[in-house]
Amino acid sequence: MLVRQARPAESLSVRRLLDAAMLEIDDLEARLDAGDVLVAVEGDRLVGAIVLEPRDRGAYVSAIAVSRRRRDRGIGTALVECALEREGRLTARFDERVRPFYQSLGFSIESIDDERYRGEREGRPTPS
Repeated sequence: MLVRQARPAESLSVRRLLDAAMLEIDDLEARLDAGDVLVAVEGDRLVGAIVLEPRDRGAYVSAIAVSRRRRDRGIGTALVECALEREGRLTARFDERVRPFYQSLGFSIESIDDERYRGEREGRPTPS
């Protein structure tokens, strides 16, 4: 498996991954054009994607999705680790259902309300 920057021409494939995970990104094409989408590729198939929103320090994880048949194989972890290496710091908002995922990756987590959480993790950015 390879994690790389998504290509604008992969918009439909990325959108299908996000749709299957019931995630919606309004500005996906803009994120693709800006280079803010990373994809996990096995052979010639996209099996995962992470959509980032650059912030003053690091990036916000707008969405992360892995093909249902490829889950629990480290693909989501690889996407987050690659994004963290690139950005230096990631923040995310998520519900209880995916809290164990972020917890397993070492995110510091705080409750926003009874149903939502905010997570943050620092890493080392890749030198430019």
